[in-house]
Amino acid sequence: MSQMLNTGVRWTIHDAELFAENEGTRYEIVDGELFMTRAPHFKHQQTCGRIFQQLNIWSESTGLGEVVINSGVLFSESDNVIPDVVWATKETLALTLDEAGHLTGVPDLVVEVLSCSKEDLRRDKEAKLKLYSSRGVKAYWIADWRSRKLEVYRREQSQLNLVATLFSSDNINSPLLPGFSCTVNQFFPVLNFRLNGKTNLK
Repeated sequence: MSQMLNTGVRWTIHDAELFAENEGTRYEIVDGELFMTRAPHFKHQQTCGRIFQQLNIWSESTGLGEVVINSGVLFSESDNVIPDVVWATKETLALTLDEAGHLTGVPDLVVEVLSCSKEDLRRDKEAKLKLYSSRGVKAYWIADWRSRKLEVYRREQSQLNLVATLFSSDNINSPLLPGFSCTVNQFFPVLNFRLNGKTNLK
């Protein structure tokens, strides 16, 4: 769940560095706008892990790049984000990974997993889409574990455009990832789980 801190101030990474560290809270800045995100849903994190797993298996078998969860991406002082999953070629990593372990350039693929609040939806489907498009990200996936749906954006004519909306039984592949293929369902955890002795569907 995220909260936008809209005070009329244009925030920078230097401002965020002054905030007290709170476990389970992260700060992201998109075009000078500050978003505070609290610890996400358990199923959100499982989805991140499953997407990482599928991309990591492929990456290790091909040697074409590397995938990571919650990697900081510092595009500029006023654009500092923490995508859920990123994948980059080894060439991209060699050019953009700084000594602090942050990406200071553009990853090739970015994946965001939706949370339920309106502010989270606006952040991922509007603010971050615009940022990733303007910065040159080649592919952007938005995963919704509640509806088990994946929106696929691809760079066409210098911007990210929605090219497919995929559901559980559909296959996901990408020109960016030669030979990669799995069903969308493999990205998402089982939704039924027990809580306080009751079966819940979240």
